[in-house]
Amino acid sequence: MARLTEEDKARNEAAIRAAMERILRGNLPPGGKTDLKTLAAVAGVTRTGFYPKKNRDGTHRPGTYQHLAEEFERRVRELQQAGKIVDPRDAQIKRLKAEREELKGRVADRDQRLEKLIGFRTLAISRLAAQHEEIERLRRQITDGANVRTLPAAADRTAPYGSCS
Repeated sequence: MARLTEEDKARNEAAIRAAMERILRGNLPPGGKTDLKTLAAVAGVTRTGFYPKKNRDGTHRPGTYQHLAEEFERRVRELQQAGKIVDPRDAQIKRLKAEREELKGRVADRDQRLEKLIGFRTLAISRLAAQHEEIERLRRQITDGANVRTLPAAADRTAPYGSCS
């Protein structure tokens, strides 16, 4: 693998800084997040430059662009602490969670109203059944010739109730 020249490093660093500004303004590519993977993809560099390296003798050295990765992560944290959501996906998750809670409340209210309506329907049907039974009993009583007399029909049906003629 060829080593990067100082000119290549400077060009990559400028591309990373430009990508960092775009991402922090919320200009993310489709499917991107506010993370190092997206930063590397937008800048057109490999992610490996953001992480520390291990020498052959076991010692560690910083990655070529590790200082930019640390700056990016620090700025993201600062924006999040300031209440500015940098990642639109975070805002979408927050909005969907709030929507979910509202819908759960609406479903619970609907279920409660439904239970009341079912109870009302049951009561209404039982009352109708009892009234039907009473009507049937009275009809049987008339047809069985029990001690029931039919009243003569009133001559003047237009007269109000309780009037005496």
